[in-house]
Amino acid sequence: MKIEEVQSTTKKQRVASHTHIKGLGLKEDGTAMDVAAGFVGQEQAREAAGLVVDMIRQKKMAGRALLLAGAPGTGKTALALGIAQELGSKVPFCPMVGSEVYSSEVKKTEVLMENFRRAIGLRIKENKEVYEGEVTELSPEETESTTGGYGKSISHVVIGLKTVKGTKQLKLDPTIYDALMKEKVLVGDVIYIEANSGAVKRVGRSDAFATEFDLEAEEYVPLPKGEVHKKKEIVQDVTLHDLDAANARPQGGQDILSMMGQMMKPRKTEITDKLRQEINKVVNRYIDQGVAELVPGVLFVDEVHMLDMECFTYLNRALESSLAPIVVFATNRGICHIKGTDISSPHGIPVDLLDRLVIIRTLPYTPAEMIQILAIRATVESLSVDEESLAYLGEIGERTSLRHAVQLLTPASIVAKTNGREQISKGDLEDIATLFLDAKASARLLQEQPDKYVSQ
Repeated sequence: MKIEEVQSTTKKQRVASHTHIKGLGLKEDGTAMDVAAGFVGQEQAREAAGLVVDMIRQKKMAGRALLLAGAPGTGKTALALGIAQELGSKVPFCPMVGSEVYSSEVKKTEVLMENFRRAIGLRIKENKEVYEGEVTELSPEETESTTGGYGKSISHVVIGLKTVKGTKQLKLDPTIYDALMKEKVLVGDVIYIEANSGAVKRVGRSDAFATEFDLEAEEYVPLPKGEVHKKKEIVQDVTLHDLDAANARPQGGQDILSMMGQMMKPRKTEITDKLRQEINKVVNRYIDQGVAELVPGVLFVDEVHMLDMECFTYLNRALESSLAPIVVFATNRGICHIKGTDISSPHGIPVDLLDRLVIIRTLPYTPAEMIQILAIRATVESLSVDEESLAYLGEIGERTSLRHAVQLLTPASIVAKTNGREQISKGDLEDIATLFLDAKASARLLQEQPDKYVSQ
């Protein structure tokens, strides 16, 4: 008799390079713990980043920027993600790479400004009259079509809503029925309907229908409290780029010509400065009225040495704007030429922009720290590794790089499973290390045996 366990259809999170980073791992007094929130070592850099987080929360970081400088694989991107995790999911975090600005469709300054606007959030609060509850009945009433023919049209829809305090039956317009169908509302769903606009929002499935055997990737919510008809504060989080894009998109009609026009337009359209200025005026008016609150997020620009002088001069101006996010740059370069010029400068950044930056240095990891990081990565990837194998991987990491050592974990686990074992042994890692060359070994072979290694 064969018995198989049914796997849940809920999507698993993809394991990425920095999935293990959950924050900066600081104590209440701001000092760094040795191993916490996925971080190992880099105590000084984490404490400095913690101070930056405090400044961001107190809104004292506007117009300033942060530079993370250090060798490859010393945790610069991890620090930026740690800052984002500490600030919370409601604060926008927009990562980009310096080379992204070189596009054939859009000019460099436009790419930078678009990412600046993606990193600035706007929290809009509105008091609205709503009908909220669990749907107990959903029955559309049909009548003969007014346009002739054999079809029938919806004249109105009767919907029953239930809360903890009571129930109500509503008779709604057919347009609201269309909105209900778009949201895929079914009996048992918790919804709210705005009384003025007729907008419908599906909150989730009522938790009364939740069972331990349910395979749906569904969000279950409790039955709403209070009356069905109430005044509710609705909070919406949008970015300034969302507002730019929504206003730049032409609102064509439903006829064939307007639809064809929209299809033939290029996918990427540049948003004008004039439009942005108009949106800024509206945003400032909302802020003055107390309807909205500005949430400056974090713009993370990796490989900042890839930017050229035109981008740097634009960044100087953009950082002075009243609507500017917190910009975090990262680079692994020392003194080098500013891209497109013969001028040498620290980190390939002009001195006038460097003066605006607070610089945090990341240091190379020690072998012991590498072993701890590898153990965390093995846990995140659900791999079983013994202590001897971790020590051997630490040696490889010290000789080559931490990134290379982390890359060897997954192929070694496949070799172990092929040999009928769940746990990775030192022998598996030795086999993999001979198969996959690291950058230094590859460079050495190129120098020693250029003819055998690659074709000339």
